[in-house]
Amino acid sequence: MIKRPGVEERRDVSFPSRVLGHVVKCNGARATISARVPINDQTLAATLSVGRLISIRVGQNRVVALVYSMHSPGEIWLEDEANTMHFEVELVGEIRGEGDETKFSAGISDYPTLGSVAHQIRTSDLDAIYSIDTSSPVNIGHLTQNSEIPSCISADALLDRHFAIVGTTGVGKSTAVSLLVNRIVDVCPDLRVLVLDPHNEFASAFKSRAHLIETDSLDLPFWLFRLEEFAEVIFRGRPTVAEEVDMLRDLIADAKRNFKGTADGRPLARKVDRSSITSDTPVPYRVADLLALIDERIGQLDGREEKPFLRNLKQRISSVINDPRFRFMFSTNTIIDNLADVISEIFRIPGDGQPITSFQLSGIPSEVVNAVASVLCRMAFEIALWSNGQMRILVLCEEAHRYVPADSSLGFFPTRQAVARIAKEGRKYGVSLGVITQRPGELDPTILSQCSTVFAMRLANDRDQEIIRSAISNSSSSTISFLSSIGNGEAIAFGEAVAVPMRMCFERLPKHELPKTVSGRGVGSMLRGSDGLPDVQHIIQSMRHTEIRNTGITPGSIVF
Repeated sequence: MIKRPGVEERRDVSFPSRVLGHVVKCNGARATISARVPINDQTLAATLSVGRLISIRVGQNRVVALVYSMHSPGEIWLEDEANTMHFEVELVGEIRGEGDETKFSAGISDYPTLGSVAHQIRTSDLDAIYSIDTSSPVNIGHLTQNSEIPSCISADALLDRHFAIVGTTGVGKSTAVSLLVNRIVDVCPDLRVLVLDPHNEFASAFKSRAHLIETDSLDLPFWLFRLEEFAEVIFRGRPTVAEEVDMLRDLIADAKRNFKGTADGRPLARKVDRSSITSDTPVPYRVADLLALIDERIGQLDGREEKPFLRNLKQRISSVINDPRFRFMFSTNTIIDNLADVISEIFRIPGDGQPITSFQLSGIPSEVVNAVASVLCRMAFEIALWSNGQMRILVLCEEAHRYVPADSSLGFFPTRQAVARIAKEGRKYGVSLGVITQRPGELDPTILSQCSTVFAMRLANDRDQEIIRSAISNSSSSTISFLSSIGNGEAIAFGEAVAVPMRMCFERLPKHELPKTVSGRGVGSMLRGSDGLPDVQHIIQSMRHTEIRNTGITPGSIVF
């Protein structure tokens, strides 16, 4: 057992007696402890409550049990005489040995007998239970039961098997994400983190560690989109027309084959067999060439029924490229093969001290956010795949139920496919998935099932609680009964990255490190007038998308 950071030699906290009561009932998973409470003695009440661990002496070993229910026989409480109290416990595991030889096992070799003595658990036993057998444990807070015991996780197990953070709005999910990512990057300097940030709130949490990609600075070339993703853009999230998509498939492939080279005369790599180029191959092409091919095909058709589809297709494309909201895709007159630059910027190759990319999605049109998420998740997997696992990438999906909803008829299939591929195959190539959602019941259960570590924060919805209950082992199912009442910043962590399910509190972050929503179009004085109030003209420009920074281009002047 490797000693965790922050764990020092400590004496057990002593009360007049560590004895709590005696076992009066036991089966293979649970037991009932009976305790006698003397008159005016508050010792037991002060040291025992629902959610705490206790120990039951069985020979030379101690069986660890979790208190999940308490009651008084007859459901009465007497003020002037001693009372009897029963508390129900769930058997968690077994501790063997003393001192440095203390070991915890999730299995139980000898069960308590009737009359076995239940004790307050030792601090040294808590250390043994929650210790992490890894060379790089990460301390993210402390146990709820004992603030002296740090709550540690295994960074490698967290990344290798994916993880999820769930909880209702306002309980501290974003703060927990910020803490986790910063601590993991500390021990995994080779990790690259891509955050899909729909609320623009993580820039303040990661500070100088994060490369911020805002709407104004985003350059995601249209030719990088696959056919289905590009169709999602030009149809604005509405159902596609099969005939138009079929035509688009051939026309994009032809436009890519016709592209001769870059603006400075350098040809594309000739190693690429142009006959093998398809509409999904990530090579550049010009929209002007695509529109010319459409016109050419219209001219070749005399009264054919394809003409209306081609005209509609041309109108859709023209409408998109002239929409100022889509300038992140169509932001330049010059088409060049800058795929290496795009990959290097988004996935931080090299990192230059900023291994985290905060991708702000709030300024992207809502109807095509799924298509953008699909491109980013697909690229993350392909980079890890074609680098033979040398690139270690973590993709964090905030509000993940938007991208992979439980209802298969909702959402965008390529996005679901890209996220699912990371969840199912990512660990083979070094790409990990972090899922954050306030509604686990609305998240694709296949994705959640692939997350082997879960941090469950407060959940009020019964369906959401049931989803989490089905994900935790039966031997610890009583732990989930606390989900509706735990405090802000508190979570029940279970899975591969922790030794046993634990109720813990995340470490509090300084105010200046907390995530907070900021505008994707600027902060500070740019958003305030001389009187300190919000700059109304700036707000209007942002709403109308009439201002383009650092490009010298105005809407409607872009020619492809």
